[in-house]
Amino acid sequence: MPCYTVTVATGSQWFAGTDDYIYLTLVGTEGCSERTLLDKPLYNDFERGAVDSYDITVGENLGDIELVKIEKKKYWMHDDWYCKYITVKTPSGDYIEFPCFRWVVDDKEVILRDGRARLPQDDKTRVAKQHRRKELETRQKAYRWKEWHPGFPMSIDAKTHKELPRDIQFDSEKGVDFILNYSKAIENLCVNQFMHMFQSSWGDFSDFERIFVRIKNTISEYVMQHWKEDFMFGYQFLNGCNPVMIKKCTQIPEKFPVTHEMVADCLERELTLEGELKAGNLYLADYEIMDDITPNCTDPCTQQYLAAPICLLYKNSQNKILPIAIQLSQTPGENSPIFLPSDDQYDWLLAKIWVRSADFHVHQTVTHLLRTHLISEVFGIAMFRQLPAVHPVYKLLLPHIRFTIAINTKAREQLICENGLFDKANGTGGGGHVQLVQRAMKTFTYKSLCFPYNIKARGMESKEELPYYFYRDDGLKVWEVVKSFVTDVVNIYYTSDEILQGDEEIQAFVKDVCSFGMQDFDYCEFPKTLQTREQLVEYLTVVIFTASAQHASINFGQYDWCSWIPNAPPTMRKPPPTKKGEVDMKFIVESLPDRGRSCWHLGAVWALSQFQENELFLGMYPDEHFIEKPVKKAAEAFREKLSEVSKVIKNRNEGKKLPYYYLSPDRIPNSVAV
Repeated sequence: MPCYTVTVATGSQWFAGTDDYIYLTLVGTEGCSERTLLDKPLYNDFERGAVDSYDITVGENLGDIELVKIEKKKYWMHDDWYCKYITVKTPSGDYIEFPCFRWVVDDKEVILRDGRARLPQDDKTRVAKQHRRKELETRQKAYRWKEWHPGFPMSIDAKTHKELPRDIQFDSEKGVDFILNYSKAIENLCVNQFMHMFQSSWGDFSDFERIFVRIKNTISEYVMQHWKEDFMFGYQFLNGCNPVMIKKCTQIPEKFPVTHEMVADCLERELTLEGELKAGNLYLADYEIMDDITPNCTDPCTQQYLAAPICLLYKNSQNKILPIAIQLSQTPGENSPIFLPSDDQYDWLLAKIWVRSADFHVHQTVTHLLRTHLISEVFGIAMFRQLPAVHPVYKLLLPHIRFTIAINTKAREQLICENGLFDKANGTGGGGHVQLVQRAMKTFTYKSLCFPYNIKARGMESKEELPYYFYRDDGLKVWEVVKSFVTDVVNIYYTSDEILQGDEEIQAFVKDVCSFGMQDFDYCEFPKTLQTREQLVEYLTVVIFTASAQHASINFGQYDWCSWIPNAPPTMRKPPPTKKGEVDMKFIVESLPDRGRSCWHLGAVWALSQFQENELFLGMYPDEHFIEKPVKKAAEAFREKLSEVSKVIKNRNEGKKLPYYYLSPDRIPNSVAV
């Protein structure tokens, strides 16, 4: 009688094993095996990390094995099981791989196809087509869209982490408990004694060192030492943790009436301000999006303030970016003076602090939350809803949305919800952060996620003009390597544009992103169809780059750049100055966050800057969803190219006081998971 040997691999993560009964059925083109209990006498089956083999004898050959059906029945109480993969050895000696990498929960069954990736038009049999359709129907019931706030991208329909489908939950919820992690951070930083000292101001700048020096770090120490200097202020627009605000200035805005006489002392090339403008030496950082955002009023004992500054930046003869004019509102006038480097030192310092504070708010809420976390969740939900596990694009994208929906759900549960942790220390807490996202959505376009386009749209593409814009240089390298890998994979499965046009699942995926995820907003310009392979390559590169490189570039530098509180104040306790010559050191310190808010902020930026335990970095794919050799070869080439980029970046950073490593591939996690 024909005998099939079935090998079952259990995951190695916590609680992956099970004591429940596991049944298996083989479905072939010529028939099915009996439902078989996988159980060895006097043996503990399906332990964490185990690989177990079982023989299944059948009356006659089953033909080509199309499906493997797994069922779990409780032994004592439901005990979830994580199945990595199943391998079937046929009577003829062939091995067929069935990747799973899923949790089998309750009394539900999981039906697996073999590991070959297939487009919908590749499936010819009734069994295959039916399985594909049923899988998507089941997923669409589990992964439902929900609007968290009007004007936001749509998110998952789940109020808590525990309500999520088991496959997208964290292995251990404790690892992503924001309250627990912040408390740990505050304990590790030894700032517990200041935690409840709200309304209590620091004495002076050196007083901030009492909470700062506990963890030493090259960049953060350098920031502490040089944060007052104009070169450090300007450098952060290029290589800090929000390097996306600066743009080439082609015209001085009417709302920002800077004259040559105001800034003549700052100009180094014997040109007028207009001449410097025409020469391409002026840049602008405009925080108009902050105008009239409601400040945090959750604490009746502390009035908090926000500003919407505009900053004019100048590239000097050494190619350094320096601030030469700052206005702290969007409306010029007697009560909105233009602050200059020639002003009193405290006037100028406070103006720069206000810009840094506005930059912090835009970074956290727009650059970070909206443009990496929320948009990656949209891509992830649409992928689960529209692409079955056998689709090559599902296999390609899955590692890059790992834990993203879970971390966002946890954030909505604890961090950015009403009365959440965000409200404790941030000037945009209590609803201002919601207004910021809603406003940013009105200018959020698909093309702005294309890294080369974004750089060019801001007039920042020239390496000759800006030789020290490492965010641009490293980002373009990583973008091209990701694009090359995506191109290789796309060309394996789509040999013509017509095949792409006929793939109803990939078309449903991009339509779901636009019509539901982005709520079909007219201005977002997300594509609803993809007509060419070139368009598909760009789209998938956007998804992967946003979730990996872009998120890494703006997330993991938070402790470096924001731990020195005066360099990135999360809130301000006095209004922006409306006159010059009225500011002293005491006023500045009283404007900055109090002791309690400073400690919450420090705990937050430390916790957010940590990699996950057992982090998977870009190109690391331990779960082998693809079994085809051409794809494995493409993935190996991808890793080699990434390694080369890492070496180039490491060599450039040698000996630098301010190394830039956020876009080094060996420091870029695959997905948004923190």
